[in-house]
Amino acid sequence: MALVLNEEQQMLKESAQGFLAEFAPVAEMRKQRDAGSETGYASNLWAQMVDMGWAAILVPEAYGGLEFGHVGMGQIVEQTGRTLTASPLFATAILGVTAIKTAGSEEQKTALLGAIASGEITTALAVDETAHHSPTQISMTAKKQAGGYVLDGAKRFVADGCTADKLIVAARTAGDAGDVKGISLFVVDRTAAGVEVERTDMVDCRNYANISFNNVEVSEAALLGAEGKGFGPLSATLDAGNVYLSAELLGIAQESFDRTLQYLKERKQFGVLIGSFQGLQHRAADWWGEIELCKSVVLKVLQAMDEGDAKAPILASIAKAKLSEVAELASNEALQMHGGIGMTDEYEIGFFMKRARPAQTMFGDKSYHTDRFALLAGY
Repeated sequence: MALVLNEEQQMLKESAQGFLAEFAPVAEMRKQRDAGSETGYASNLWAQMVDMGWAAILVPEAYGGLEFGHVGMGQIVEQTGRTLTASPLFATAILGVTAIKTAGSEEQKTALLGAIASGEITTALAVDETAHHSPTQISMTAKKQAGGYVLDGAKRFVADGCTADKLIVAARTAGDAGDVKGISLFVVDRTAAGVEVERTDMVDCRNYANISFNNVEVSEAALLGAEGKGFGPLSATLDAGNVYLSAELLGIAQESFDRTLQYLKERKQFGVLIGSFQGLQHRAADWWGEIELCKSVVLKVLQAMDEGDAKAPILASIAKAKLSEVAELASNEALQMHGGIGMTDEYEIGFFMKRARPAQTMFGDKSYHTDRFALLAGY
Protein backbone atom coordinates (compact mmCIF):
# COMPACT_ATOMS: atom_id res chain seq x y z
CA MET A 1 0.00 0.00 0.00
CA ALA A 2 1.25 3.47 -0.90
CA LEU A 3 2.39 5.55 2.05
CA VAL A 4 -0.12 8.34 1.46
CA LEU A 5 -3.36 9.41 3.12
CA ASN A 6 -6.65 9.06 1.30
CA GLU A 7 -9.02 12.00 1.00
CA GLU A 8 -11.06 11.17 4.10
CA GLN A 9 -7.96 10.65 6.24
CA GLN A 10 -6.51 13.95 5.05
CA MET A 11 -9.76 15.73 5.86
CA LEU A 12 -9.74 14.24 9.38
CA LYS A 13 -6.15 15.40 9.86
CA GLU A 14 -7.03 18.95 8.82
CA SER A 15 -10.15 18.93 11.00
CA ALA A 16 -8.11 17.82 14.02
CA GLN A 17 -5.49 20.46 13.31
CA GLY A 18 -8.11 23.22 13.26
CA PHE A 19 -9.95 21.97 16.33
CA LEU A 20 -6.83 21.61 18.49
CA ALA A 21 -5.43 24.95 17.37
CA GLU A 22 -8.63 26.62 18.56
CA PHE A 23 -9.57 24.68 21.68
CA ALA A 24 -6.37 23.01 22.91
CA PRO A 25 -3.25 24.97 21.90
CA VAL A 26 -0.01 24.85 23.87
CA ALA A 27 -1.18 27.95 25.71
CA GLU A 28 -4.08 25.90 27.12
CA MET A 29 -1.61 23.40 28.58
CA ARG A 30 0.22 26.27 30.32
CA LYS A 31 -3.12 27.55 31.63
CA GLN A 32 -4.05 24.18 33.10
CA ARG A 33 -0.60 23.79 34.64
CA ASP A 34 -0.64 27.20 36.28
CA ALA A 35 -4.13 26.58 37.63
CA GLY A 36 -3.01 23.31 39.24
CA SER A 37 -5.53 21.29 37.24
CA GLU A 38 -6.07 17.74 38.51
CA THR A 39 -6.77 16.48 35.00
CA GLY A 40 -4.35 18.60 32.98
CA TYR A 41 -7.01 19.58 30.46
CA ALA A 42 -10.13 21.76 30.33
CA SER A 43 -13.23 20.06 31.73
CA ASN A 44 -15.21 20.43 28.51
CA LEU A 45 -12.43 19.33 26.15
CA TRP A 46 -13.18 15.60 26.28
CA ALA A 47 -16.89 16.25 25.69
CA GLN A 48 -15.98 18.26 22.61
CA MET A 49 -13.73 15.44 21.36
CA VAL A 50 -16.55 12.95 21.88
CA ASP A 51 -18.89 15.21 19.92
CA MET A 52 -16.29 15.26 17.13
CA GLY A 53 -16.53 11.45 17.07
CA TRP A 54 -12.93 10.87 18.16
CA ALA A 55 -13.84 8.48 21.00
CA ALA A 56 -15.64 6.25 18.50
CA ILE A 57 -13.02 6.07 15.75
CA LEU A 58 -11.60 2.66 16.73
CA VAL A 59 -14.90 1.24 18.02
CA PRO A 60 -16.61 -1.20 15.61
CA GLU A 61 -19.90 -0.04 14.11
CA ALA A 62 -21.68 -2.98 15.75
CA TYR A 63 -21.03 -1.39 19.13
CA GLY A 64 -21.92 2.17 18.23
CA GLY A 65 -18.56 3.26 16.81
CA LEU A 66 -17.28 4.71 13.54
CA GLU A 67 -14.63 2.04 12.81
CA PHE A 68 -12.60 4.57 10.86
CA GLY A 69 -9.29 2.84 11.45
CA HIS A 70 -5.83 3.36 12.88
CA VAL A 71 -4.52 5.57 10.09
CA GLY A 72 -7.31 8.04 10.79
CA MET A 73 -6.80 8.01 14.54
CA GLY A 74 -3.06 8.36 13.99
CA GLN A 75 -3.58 11.70 12.27
CA ILE A 76 -5.46 13.03 15.29
CA VAL A 77 -2.82 11.84 17.74
CA GLU A 78 -0.03 13.35 15.65
CA GLN A 79 -1.78 16.71 15.89
CA THR A 80 -2.12 16.36 19.67
CA GLY A 81 1.67 16.06 19.71
CA ARG A 82 1.94 19.37 17.90
CA THR A 83 -0.25 21.11 20.47
CA LEU A 84 0.80 19.02 23.52
CA THR A 85 -2.86 18.31 24.16
CA ALA A 86 -3.73 16.20 27.19
CA SER A 87 -7.05 14.33 27.20
CA PRO A 88 -8.50 10.82 27.86
CA LEU A 89 -8.13 10.06 24.14
CA PHE A 90 -5.03 7.87 24.51
CA ALA A 91 -5.95 5.97 27.66
CA THR A 92 -9.61 5.50 26.75
CA ALA A 93 -10.24 5.63 23.01
CA ILE A 94 -7.00 3.78 22.14
CA LEU A 95 -5.77 1.61 25.03
CA GLY A 96 -9.18 0.91 26.52
CA VAL A 97 -10.87 0.21 23.21
CA THR A 98 -8.04 -2.03 22.00
CA ALA A 99 -7.98 -4.12 25.17
CA ILE A 100 -11.75 -4.57 25.22
CA LYS A 101 -11.98 -5.34 21.48
CA THR A 102 -9.16 -7.86 21.72
CA ALA A 103 -10.04 -9.68 24.94
CA GLY A 104 -13.63 -8.84 25.88
CA SER A 105 -16.67 -11.08 25.67
CA GLU A 106 -19.63 -10.06 23.55
CA GLU A 107 -21.39 -8.78 26.65
CA GLN A 108 -18.36 -6.74 27.71
CA LYS A 109 -17.92 -5.25 24.26
CA THR A 110 -21.57 -4.27 24.10
CA ALA A 111 -21.54 -2.70 27.55
CA LEU A 112 -18.14 -0.98 27.47
CA LEU A 113 -17.34 -0.03 23.88
CA GLY A 114 -20.62 1.76 23.36
CA ALA A 115 -20.15 3.64 26.62
CA ILE A 116 -16.67 4.74 25.53
CA ALA A 117 -17.88 5.83 22.09
CA SER A 118 -20.60 7.97 23.66
CA GLY A 119 -18.28 9.46 26.26
CA GLU A 120 -20.07 7.88 29.24
CA ILE A 121 -16.95 6.25 30.69
CA THR A 122 -13.19 6.63 30.56
CA THR A 123 -10.55 3.96 31.16
CA ALA A 124 -6.92 3.57 32.21
CA LEU A 125 -4.51 0.69 31.60
CA ALA A 126 -2.64 -0.46 34.73
CA VAL A 127 0.36 -2.59 33.76
CA ASP A 128 3.77 -1.58 35.09
CA GLU A 129 4.80 -2.20 38.67
CA THR A 130 8.33 -0.77 38.60
CA ALA A 131 10.05 2.23 37.05
CA HIS A 132 10.95 0.15 33.98
CA HIS A 133 8.45 -1.28 31.52
CA SER A 134 8.37 -5.06 31.68
CA PRO A 135 4.94 -6.63 31.10
CA THR A 136 6.15 -10.17 31.74
CA GLN A 137 7.32 -9.22 35.25
CA ILE A 138 3.83 -8.73 36.62
CA SER A 139 3.65 -9.92 40.22
CA MET A 140 0.30 -8.45 41.29
CA THR A 141 -1.98 -11.35 42.15
CA ALA A 142 -5.61 -12.17 41.46
CA LYS A 143 -6.70 -15.10 43.63
CA LYS A 144 -9.85 -16.92 42.69
CA GLN A 145 -12.58 -17.22 45.27
CA ALA A 146 -16.25 -18.15 45.20
CA GLY A 147 -17.96 -15.88 42.72
CA GLY A 148 -14.92 -13.87 41.71
CA TYR A 149 -11.34 -12.81 42.47
CA VAL A 150 -9.34 -10.89 45.07
CA LEU A 151 -6.72 -8.51 43.68
CA ASP A 152 -3.58 -7.59 45.63
CA GLY A 153 -0.65 -5.51 44.43
CA ALA A 154 0.31 -2.11 43.05
CA LYS A 155 0.72 -0.38 39.71
CA ARG A 156 2.85 2.64 38.88
CA PHE A 157 2.58 5.52 36.42
CA VAL A 158 -0.94 4.72 35.25
CA ALA A 159 -1.91 7.31 32.63
CA ASP A 160 -5.26 8.92 33.57
CA GLY A 161 -5.39 6.65 36.61
CA CYS A 162 -6.70 9.47 38.82
CA THR A 163 -9.75 10.23 36.73
CA ALA A 164 -10.68 7.04 34.83
CA ASP A 165 -14.00 5.39 35.63
CA LYS A 166 -12.69 1.91 34.82
CA LEU A 167 -9.21 0.46 35.35
CA ILE A 168 -8.03 -2.33 33.04
CA VAL A 169 -5.65 -4.19 35.33
CA ALA A 170 -3.09 -6.86 34.44
CA ALA A 171 -2.67 -9.33 37.32
CA ARG A 172 -1.30 -12.81 37.78
CA THR A 173 -3.72 -15.68 38.33
CA ALA A 174 -0.98 -18.31 37.98
CA GLY A 175 2.78 -18.68 37.62
CA ASP A 176 5.56 -16.40 38.75
CA ALA A 177 6.93 -13.04 37.65
CA GLY A 178 8.59 -13.53 34.28
CA ASP A 179 6.08 -16.11 33.04
CA VAL A 180 4.01 -15.20 30.00
CA LYS A 181 1.30 -17.65 30.98
CA GLY A 182 -0.89 -16.93 33.96
CA ILE A 183 -1.51 -13.22 33.30
CA SER A 184 -5.16 -12.13 33.31
CA LEU A 185 -6.93 -8.84 32.64
CA PHE A 186 -9.65 -7.37 34.85
CA VAL A 187 -11.97 -4.38 34.59
CA VAL A 188 -12.08 -2.70 38.00
CA ASP A 189 -13.99 0.38 39.15
CA ARG A 190 -11.55 3.07 40.24
CA THR A 191 -13.76 3.76 43.26
CA ALA A 192 -14.01 0.10 44.34
CA ALA A 193 -13.29 -0.73 47.98
CA GLY A 194 -9.59 -1.34 48.52
CA VAL A 195 -8.42 0.72 45.52
CA GLU A 196 -6.14 3.57 46.61
CA VAL A 197 -5.12 6.14 44.01
CA GLU A 198 -2.20 8.54 44.48
CA ARG A 199 -1.73 11.26 41.88
CA THR A 200 1.83 11.67 40.64
CA ASP A 201 3.05 15.03 39.35
CA MET A 202 5.14 14.63 36.21
CA VAL A 203 7.27 17.03 34.19
CA ASP A 204 4.76 17.02 31.31
CA CYS A 205 1.89 18.10 33.61
CA ARG A 206 -0.11 15.00 32.64
CA ASN A 207 -2.39 12.95 34.86
CA TYR A 208 -0.59 9.84 36.17
CA ALA A 209 -1.23 7.74 39.25
CA ASN A 210 0.29 5.10 41.49
CA ILE A 211 -2.51 2.69 42.40
CA SER A 212 -2.64 0.14 45.22
CA PHE A 213 -5.08 -2.78 45.25
CA ASN A 214 -5.64 -4.04 48.77
CA ASN A 215 -7.85 -7.14 48.85
CA VAL A 216 -10.02 -5.73 46.10
CA GLU A 217 -12.93 -8.09 45.45
CA VAL A 218 -14.29 -8.30 41.90
CA SER A 219 -16.85 -10.61 40.33
CA GLU A 220 -16.13 -13.17 37.63
CA ALA A 221 -17.72 -10.76 35.17
CA ALA A 222 -14.75 -8.42 35.74
CA LEU A 223 -12.40 -10.90 34.05
CA LEU A 224 -11.57 -9.56 30.58
CA GLY A 225 -11.00 -12.56 28.33
CA ALA A 226 -9.88 -16.01 29.43
CA GLU A 227 -8.20 -16.57 32.77
CA GLY A 228 -4.42 -16.86 32.47
CA LYS A 229 -4.44 -15.91 28.78
CA GLY A 230 -4.26 -12.15 29.04
CA PHE A 231 -0.72 -11.66 27.79
CA GLY A 232 -1.72 -11.82 24.11
CA PRO A 233 -4.41 -9.13 24.38
CA LEU A 234 -2.14 -7.11 26.67
CA SER A 235 0.67 -7.23 24.09
CA ALA A 236 -1.71 -6.13 21.35
CA THR A 237 -2.86 -3.23 23.53
CA LEU A 238 0.70 -2.21 24.34
CA ASP A 239 1.61 -2.38 20.63
CA ALA A 240 -1.25 -0.02 19.86
CA GLY A 241 -0.13 2.25 22.69
CA ASN A 242 3.42 2.39 21.37
CA VAL A 243 2.26 3.09 17.82
CA TYR A 244 0.20 6.05 18.98
CA LEU A 245 2.95 7.29 21.26
CA SER A 246 5.13 7.21 18.13
CA ALA A 247 2.52 9.26 16.27
CA GLU A 248 2.47 11.78 19.11
CA LEU A 249 6.27 11.94 19.14
CA LEU A 250 6.17 12.60 15.40
CA GLY A 251 3.94 15.59 16.04
CA ILE A 252 6.29 16.81 18.75
CA ALA A 253 9.33 16.44 16.48
CA GLN A 254 7.62 18.19 13.56
CA GLU A 255 6.31 21.10 15.62
CA SER A 256 9.69 21.53 17.33
CA PHE A 257 11.32 21.69 13.90
CA ASP A 258 8.80 24.15 12.45
CA ARG A 259 9.08 26.50 15.41
CA THR A 260 12.87 26.34 15.40
CA LEU A 261 13.10 26.91 11.66
CA GLN A 262 10.98 30.04 12.06
CA TYR A 263 13.23 31.19 14.90
CA LEU A 264 16.33 30.71 12.74
CA LYS A 265 14.76 33.02 10.17
CA GLU A 266 14.05 35.75 12.72
CA ARG A 267 16.83 35.68 15.32
CA LYS A 268 19.85 37.87 14.66
CA GLN A 269 23.27 37.55 16.23
CA PHE A 270 25.96 40.15 15.57
CA GLY A 271 23.53 41.71 13.11
CA VAL A 272 23.16 38.51 11.05
CA LEU A 273 20.29 36.02 10.92
CA ILE A 274 21.45 32.85 12.66
CA GLY A 275 19.71 30.83 9.96
CA SER A 276 22.48 31.93 7.60
CA PHE A 277 25.09 30.04 9.64
CA GLN A 278 26.12 26.96 7.69
CA GLY A 279 26.60 24.83 10.78
CA LEU A 280 22.97 25.38 11.82
CA GLN A 281 21.78 24.80 8.26
CA HIS A 282 23.45 21.39 8.16
CA ARG A 283 21.98 20.38 11.51
CA ALA A 284 18.52 21.53 10.45
CA ALA A 285 18.80 19.57 7.19
CA ASP A 286 19.72 16.37 9.04
CA TRP A 287 16.87 16.96 11.46
CA TRP A 288 14.37 17.45 8.60
CA GLY A 289 15.53 14.26 6.91
CA GLU A 290 15.01 12.23 10.09
CA ILE A 291 11.46 13.56 10.45
CA GLU A 292 10.59 12.67 6.87
CA LEU A 293 11.76 9.12 7.50
CA CYS A 294 9.66 8.97 10.66
CA LYS A 295 6.53 9.99 8.75
CA SER A 296 6.88 6.87 6.61
CA VAL A 297 7.60 4.64 9.61
CA VAL A 298 4.50 5.78 11.51
CA LEU A 299 2.17 5.62 8.51
CA LYS A 300 3.44 2.14 7.62
CA VAL A 301 2.70 0.67 11.05
CA LEU A 302 -0.72 2.35 11.21
CA GLN A 303 -1.57 0.77 7.85
CA ALA A 304 -0.27 -2.60 9.06
CA MET A 305 -2.56 -2.44 12.09
CA ASP A 306 -5.57 -1.66 9.89
CA GLU A 307 -4.70 -4.59 7.63
CA GLY A 308 -4.13 -7.01 10.51
CA ASP A 309 -0.57 -7.60 9.29
CA ALA A 310 1.28 -10.24 11.32
CA LYS A 311 4.34 -7.97 11.22
CA ALA A 312 2.54 -5.20 13.11
CA PRO A 313 4.23 -5.99 16.49
CA ILE A 314 7.69 -5.77 14.90
CA LEU A 315 6.76 -2.56 13.10
CA ALA A 316 5.40 -1.14 16.37
CA SER A 317 8.76 -1.63 18.06
CA ILE A 318 10.60 -0.19 15.04
CA ALA A 319 8.38 2.88 15.18
CA LYS A 320 8.74 3.40 18.94
CA ALA A 321 12.51 2.95 18.86
CA LYS A 322 12.98 5.30 15.90
CA LEU A 323 10.56 7.97 17.07
CA SER A 324 12.05 7.95 20.57
CA GLU A 325 15.45 8.59 19.01
CA VAL A 326 14.25 11.35 16.70
CA ALA A 327 12.05 13.04 19.31
CA GLU A 328 15.07 13.27 21.58
CA LEU A 329 17.12 14.70 18.73
CA ALA A 330 14.35 17.16 17.88
CA SER A 331 13.77 18.44 21.40
CA ASN A 332 17.51 18.75 22.06
CA GLU A 333 18.19 20.59 18.80
CA ALA A 334 15.21 22.89 19.36
CA LEU A 335 16.48 24.05 22.74
CA GLN A 336 20.09 24.34 21.59
CA MET A 337 19.23 26.41 18.52
CA HIS A 338 17.00 28.69 20.57
CA GLY A 339 19.89 29.23 22.96
CA GLY A 340 19.41 30.28 26.57
CA ILE A 341 15.93 31.70 26.00
CA GLY A 342 14.74 28.24 24.99
CA MET A 343 15.21 27.10 28.59
CA THR A 344 12.96 29.81 29.99
CA ASP A 345 9.30 29.22 30.83
CA GLU A 346 8.41 32.23 28.71
CA TYR A 347 9.09 30.27 25.52
CA GLU A 348 6.91 27.25 24.75
CA ILE A 349 9.68 25.32 22.99
CA GLY A 350 10.87 23.75 26.26
CA PHE A 351 7.45 22.17 26.83
CA PHE A 352 8.05 19.81 23.90
CA MET A 353 11.05 18.24 25.60
CA LYS A 354 9.09 17.89 28.84
CA ARG A 355 6.39 15.92 27.06
CA ALA A 356 8.73 13.95 24.79
CA ARG A 357 10.70 12.33 27.60
CA PRO A 358 7.75 10.64 29.38
CA ALA A 359 6.27 9.60 26.02
CA GLN A 360 9.61 8.07 25.01
CA THR A 361 9.82 5.90 28.13
CA MET A 362 6.16 4.93 28.46
CA PHE A 363 5.65 1.26 27.52
CA GLY A 364 9.34 0.89 26.72
CA ASP A 365 12.08 3.25 25.53
CA LYS A 366 14.41 2.99 22.54
CA SER A 367 16.61 0.34 24.15
CA TYR A 368 13.63 -1.79 25.16
CA HIS A 369 12.13 -1.76 21.68
CA THR A 370 15.43 -2.29 19.90
CA ASP A 371 15.84 -5.44 21.97
CA ARG A 372 12.21 -6.47 21.39
CA PHE A 373 12.60 -6.01 17.64
CA ALA A 374 15.64 -8.29 17.70
CA LEU A 375 13.75 -10.96 19.66
CA LEU A 376 10.69 -10.83 17.41
CA ALA A 377 12.87 -10.93 14.33
CA GLY A 378 14.61 -14.08 15.60
CA TYR A 379 18.04 -12.68 16.41
